[in-house]
Amino acid sequence: MCCRSSLALLALLFAIATQSPAEESRFERDEIDRAVDKAVLFLVGKQRADGAIVDRSHDTTMTSLAIMALASVGHLPGDPTPAGEAAAKGLAYVLADGRQDDEGYYGRHDGSRMYGHGITTLMLTEMLGMGTDPAQDQLIHDRCQAAIDLILKSQRHQKSQENQGGWRYTPTSNDADLSVSVWQLMALRSAKNDGLKVPGSAIDDAVEYLKRSYTAKLDRNGLPDAEKPAGFSYTPGQRHASFTMTAAGLLAMQVCGQYDSPLVAGASEWLMQHPPKHNDRFFHYGTYYYAQGMYQRGGEHAKEAEQQVAKVLLPRQQGDGSWLAEGGDEKRIGHVYSTSLAMLTLSVKYHYLPIYQK
Repeated sequence: MCCRSSLALLALLFAIATQSPAEESRFERDEIDRAVDKAVLFLVGKQRADGAIVDRSHDTTMTSLAIMALASVGHLPGDPTPAGEAAAKGLAYVLADGRQDDEGYYGRHDGSRMYGHGITTLMLTEMLGMGTDPAQDQLIHDRCQAAIDLILKSQRHQKSQENQGGWRYTPTSNDADLSVSVWQLMALRSAKNDGLKVPGSAIDDAVEYLKRSYTAKLDRNGLPDAEKPAGFSYTPGQRHASFTMTAAGLLAMQVCGQYDSPLVAGASEWLMQHPPKHNDRFFHYGTYYYAQGMYQRGGEHAKEAEQQVAKVLLPRQQGDGSWLAEGGDEKRIGHVYSTSLAMLTLSVKYHYLPIYQK
């Protein structure tokens, strides 16, 4: 199994070691680095004796999100640092017996449903090959494949035409929404990159679901029938885009290789006109997708997103290094959730996790 994230880290370290003095300024520590350092300390400080990194509920899911956040800024399981040790303990917690049921489902034990299942599966696919020993590597592989099989089975569950290819709250849901679907799709894409058993048709069906969630009508050639940029909506058939779903759809399309799609062009332009606001509903969730999706788009879109993210996130970091949403469902989920997503948002600077690399 290939340790893809470790290879990316080694490449970066080699580049730093061999850079010329003129290049060193590019790696000088800045506001983002300092914010990330404080956030890492916060997450490590929230780890329980059993390895879970959580402050409220959904223990397995929050631990998985925290592990991805730590890895995204260069702290890998097994590194001889407090953060690396915390990631290793967290990974052992997620892999412990009882977190995943006999059907491969991670969303039952901690009550996180398919949201949590997708997040945990994505984390495991990104950590594949990065276990602390060969036995743990094999366990990650086996847990991953069982989790992926559950996602594939859920996608095939009978649904209406407009919901086919997508997912919702439970493995047997007969409808779908974009918010849940994106996590499953990213897990499938990452697993396929790892060489796990993922039929290409599953990715294709999910892309078709994404297209039905675009807010402009598409003609017979799949081109948007709209003069103004359009975005993505929570469920198919809606004509009003939202910031969070447009950002999620933009990233998902590109993760699936649809870089030249007119839907990608339209969504990225829509986001240029609708940047993140700190009082947006699901602000942290949306800003994470926004940063990663616009980075994938590149050029002026990436530059604009980098500026917007710094402006909206950095002033709202709390003294202990954490972030907390200002209201609604996100605030209820807690500091570990918001802090992990903020770190994943800021991690665009580092490009460590393979799923987010171009």
